[in-house]
Amino acid sequence: FNPVLWQNGRQEAFTGYCSDIFARQAIDFIEQNSTAPFFCFLSFNAPHTPLQVPDEYFQKYKDIDPSSGFDDSEIPQMSERNKEDARKIYAMVENIDDNVGRLLDKLDELQITDNTIVIFMSDNGPQQPRYNAGMRGLKSTVYRGGIRVPFYFRYPALGGNKDIEGAAAHIDIMPTLADISNAVLPDDRVIDGKSLLPLIRGEQADWGDRSLFFYWTRRYPELYNNISLQKGGYKLVGHADYNAPVEDFELFNIENDPFEQHNIVNGKKDIAESLKAELDQIYTELINSDNLVNPPRIIVGSEHENPVILNRNDAEGQRGIWAQEEIYGKWRVTVKEGYYNIRFNFINPVEGNGRMILEQNTIINQMRNERGPTDVIEMKNIYLAGMDCYLIPFYSVGSKNILPLYIEMEKLDL
Repeated sequence: FNPVLWQNGRQEAFTGYCSDIFARQAIDFIEQNSTAPFFCFLSFNAPHTPLQVPDEYFQKYKDIDPSSGFDDSEIPQMSERNKEDARKIYAMVENIDDNVGRLLDKLDELQITDNTIVIFMSDNGPQQPRYNAGMRGLKSTVYRGGIRVPFYFRYPALGGNKDIEGAAAHIDIMPTLADISNAVLPDDRVIDGKSLLPLIRGEQADWGDRSLFFYWTRRYPELYNNISLQKGGYKLVGHADYNAPVEDFELFNIENDPFEQHNIVNGKKDIAESLKAELDQIYTELINSDNLVNPPRIIVGSEHENPVILNRNDAEGQRGIWAQEEIYGKWRVTVKEGYYNIRFNFINPVEGNGRMILEQNTIINQMRNERGPTDVIEMKNIYLAGMDCYLIPFYSVGSKNILPLYIEMEKLDL
């Protein structure tokens, strides 16, 4: 509620609920650009933690039992905390429904519905135990409960009212939109996705038993841990050691066993071995891709983005950097020589009488925090040398070294 958001490179205070704000901005954008081709990407940050929702929506769900009304096989065991979380999430979902409805109504009002492609899809899997159509697993798993999402595609020029059962993924959206709009795909790179247009048209497309590869970690894939490959009616899942034999994997026939309850690896080793060989090939290709081996550096001090924000999503160092305090992190950067004001923002207020330290290769700048508890520490007019390097910031107090949540770096002498 009442967030400070980035708009056109500037922070701005908004009034209201995030989902309502995002939808309102998207609708305004569409209205302003409706007479020419436009692209609008509306990304809600709900339903997700923090589980906050307007009270008018929560009141509709506050007295329901989210564990009732389903077959026993379709609902997990839910604690009272789980049920309260589900009530808030269902209220958040209804708010999204209403906002998407407003957007679709605007297309009708502008009389551009028939010539507008609308795609609705979702984030992966629920974080909390709740109804998930009986599928195994939650968010951060590679079972179907953690990776299957709704996908709704509307383009009246292609007809409608049909279900397509083929295995598809987010990687197919770009080739599909390019196919519809007669755009030429680049030929200097591998395009992993496939156009869905033939399937939408009901043509006998050369779809075949395409493979879909999944893994979940906070950084690079881990060999045979939380990793899977789906092909045709079978799916191989790895929660095993790096040198595990195929018998340590799980194999599911997802056509006969959509809830992934029966591991048939011992009876179908030939299929499991074939899927594992392909998984190995995709894994090897991925970990050797240039953007992982030589990730692009963040440019600090560029006239095109000043100030620049270094946030946890871009940090290297310890694996799993997210919202921990005592953790080692660093940012791979290209620094433009000059003087900077730097703001270090922390998750929780840090104690006083500690030292804020910024390492830039062999150059170490430090200052004592004498303000007492604070969640922001500033280094003003600090000189940084021009170089490719890692920036390593931490606040040292007692035996603790605390990583900032994010850093704002403004070059003063552009």
